[in-house]
Amino acid sequence: MIRRLLLLVLAAVLLLALALAVNTLRKGSRQLDVPAVPELAVDKAGAAERLAEAVRARTVSSRTDAAQNADQFLQLHAMLQARYPKAHAVLEREVVNELSLLYTWRGSDPALQPIVLMAHQDVVPVSPGTESQWSEQAFAGTVKDGFVWGRGAWDDKGNLIAQMEAIEMLAASGFQPRRSIMLVFGADEEVAGERGAAQIAALLKERGVRPQFVLDEGLLITEGIMPGLRSPAALIGVAEKGYVSVVVRLPATPGHSSMPPPSGTGAIAMMSAALTTIDNEQMPAAIRGIAGEMLDTVAPEMDWPLRVAMSNLWLLGPVVQQQLEAGASTNALLRTTTALTMVHAGNADNVMPGQVEATVNYRTLPGDSVNDVIERLRGQVTRSFGHSRFEIMALPGASEASPVSPATSEPYQLINRTVREVFPGTIVAPGLMIGGTDSRHFLGISDHVFRFSPVRAKPEDLARFHGTNERISVDNLAELIRFYHRLLTMGAQAS
Repeated sequence: MIRRLLLLVLAAVLLLALALAVNTLRKGSRQLDVPAVPELAVDKAGAAERLAEAVRARTVSSRTDAAQNADQFLQLHAMLQARYPKAHAVLEREVVNELSLLYTWRGSDPALQPIVLMAHQDVVPVSPGTESQWSEQAFAGTVKDGFVWGRGAWDDKGNLIAQMEAIEMLAASGFQPRRSIMLVFGADEEVAGERGAAQIAALLKERGVRPQFVLDEGLLITEGIMPGLRSPAALIGVAEKGYVSVVVRLPATPGHSSMPPPSGTGAIAMMSAALTTIDNEQMPAAIRGIAGEMLDTVAPEMDWPLRVAMSNLWLLGPVVQQQLEAGASTNALLRTTTALTMVHAGNADNVMPGQVEATVNYRTLPGDSVNDVIERLRGQVTRSFGHSRFEIMALPGASEASPVSPATSEPYQLINRTVREVFPGTIVAPGLMIGGTDSRHFLGISDHVFRFSPVRAKPEDLARFHGTNERISVDNLAELIRFYHRLLTMGAQAS
């Protein structure tokens, strides 16, 4: 009897193993099988020097002062006009809201929807006190050791210069697009883009322009970041998360600290209890939507045993999800995230505060609305406080998660194909942009909005983004130029 039971268990294990293996092998590669294009000759040294010159313009934007560093933006504008004469001969140049730029290369067929490429001129400031930690001065625009160093070299002047380089080369070759090409260079992306990209999008909407697709900065070509994947991985952002910050305020009666209220009833203690509840009760996570599609796409390219796990989420999904939730970046793909970012209380060490205030930041998944998270927060705070003394207020600047641009569409496949042609052997998959970009302002005029930067990044590079020692390799800059040149050559000629 025991022997028979053991045989049954063994048979069940073997059948399960067989099912896992068959299901794994059934999921073949979903990568486009296209040949690499011949490498386009690019003036790498010249392009690097022009990017370095762009970095020297200290285009740090301000949320409150639209005129801050206006001279630096105008310096960048003059540099673009001087360094790209052939591009400016074919492009119509418009200045929108004084500092943002809209370029249009009219196509020969006005019935075709235009292509919109985006990049932003502005950069984040260098964190005070970290200036000496830079290997090269942040705004010196240094070309050294095969890299262009400086604030904006990666985010986002690398894309901006690469797009201009590609247009200059196309114009010099006598290229004539059938489909119009538009370049949108906002001046305030780092502070929400309301004065720049939002105004340009409104202008295009007023003119009845509906782009075939929009491509903005976004996800990267990563190497060694995704476990089990040896090949570089290019994730094309088909959506971006929403954003809302909510202030929770608890009014209280101030008093002398020598006579505090009973334990647990002080304003700080009550707010602490509420914040603990908020932090502990995160929005639910699941492998679904874009995260599920991304894993399905990369699973066949992974090494064993991860390939088995990713190909059999019907059985191993809980284990995979647990691992993904353990990492900050992968956890953000699975849920609307909740972050406690600011707390303010009191103004003297011997006075009970008259008010406690906390700020909670949410990045919402497509499918979760700003109202959803506010109502959830309201319920959590009500349970923690046990009364209605609290106040909840959403801060300005909230935005809903974007619609998902279909990965089955022709524009997505054009980007997919271009990556595979210019970066041979790179795995391409749809992804979710967890930060915000200027592209969100174009959601009302295009159904195909993508977020992708053909910038190569290894694990050690990620800290450079908005951090110290920002840089881009000269070779990678040349790849960006080749990418945009190929994308426009094929996309602007197609009917």
